Amino acid sequence: FPPDSSWDAAYERELQTFEDIGDAGEIWFGEESMVRIIRWLEKQKVPLDSSVLDIGTGNGALLIELAKSGYTNLTGIDYSPSAIQLSEKVREKEEMPNIKLKVEDFLAPSAELSGFEICIDKGTFDAISLNPDNTAAKRKQYVTSLCSVLKPEGFFLITSCNWTKEELLNEFGKGFEILEELPTPKFCFGGRIGNSVTALVFQRK
Repeated sequence: FPPDSSWDAAYERELQTFEDIGDAGEIWFGEESMVRIIRWLEKQKVPLDSSVLDIGTGNGALLIELAKSGYTNLTGIDYSPSAIQLSEKVREKEEMPNIKLKVEDFLAPSAELSGFEICIDKGTFDAISLNPDNTAAKRKQYVTSLCSVLKPEGFFLITSCNWTKEELLNEFGKGFEILEELPTPKFCFGGRIGNSVTALVFQRK
């Protein structure tokens, strides 16, 4: 992942590309990670009007897919203004006016960011963890922010390529309990089978 300052540059490039050719750029972890999240919500019979927060929405692709699947109460945040501009353009193109998008730093969330029934993270916790400045404090702050925006008993779905299940349980053990691990593609290396991606569902206590 690029360091903080280059996220904006990356999204500015994607914004330019979208304006030029209508391509919204890359989807973190690919399509199957979005399908996995939506399938889980459907399997749980999560009501379509449940409030959903996409933490680090990027180009907003997940929110578009959720809206296409019938979900109506969707919010995406990103601390990169270029990412939010990009997701706004994608939203307009897809004609999904009911998706709310905001520039927000999740480590210092504004007061109105609260009461969500579902929070989703694909790679944002990873990116925060890879920031070399004060990473332990930032990870702790992430968990504090999550507790402030997610309702008690709300669901938190995290997709990570940096952390194992055990490490994530350790990070989110305070205030959250694990409900299930979602199946992710496996790879084989040197005769050992591992997962390059971990996807977990937590419930806030």
